[in-house]
Amino acid sequence: MSELRLRERFWELPLNSLNRAEWEALCDGCARCCLSKLQDEDSGEVVYTRVVCRYLDQGQCRCTEYKRRQELVPDCLVLTPENLPRLDWIPDTCAYKLREQGLPLPDWHPLLSGSREAMEVAGIPVTGKVISEDHVHEDGMEEHVIRWVNAAC
Repeated sequence: MSELRLRERFWELPLNSLNRAEWEALCDGCARCCLSKLQDEDSGEVVYTRVVCRYLDQGQCRCTEYKRRQELVPDCLVLTPENLPRLDWIPDTCAYKLREQGLPLPDWHPLLSGSREAMEVAGIPVTGKVISEDHVHEDGMEEHVIRWVNAAC
């Protein structure tokens, strides 16, 4: 099996033309998609909470069980070019969403800036803003609703 390589400026290509390595590299690692969400039964509105999955390494904004995440958390989303257009709750800063909409990556994205530092300065990662689901009772989720996820950056 040959190793998949990253093509030059692959992030400008259509999402459905990316190989697996390029698809994974497109993620900025902010972990905003790992925030628990609540949906209003009447309006259908989706709101974010500051509650994250127990498997999220909050300092690194990476899943500690990435390869087994669907086994451990059956409703953990595996994002694909096919399901992305139907997921209107994906954060506005998400590289996948931006590219699906034909928009460029923001200057702070690690693929453009060369490091996570610009992303951290822009306040994009969830580090220091979240709490593990292990510390929140299911009935108390509404107390943790946040509004900063899609705020202008």
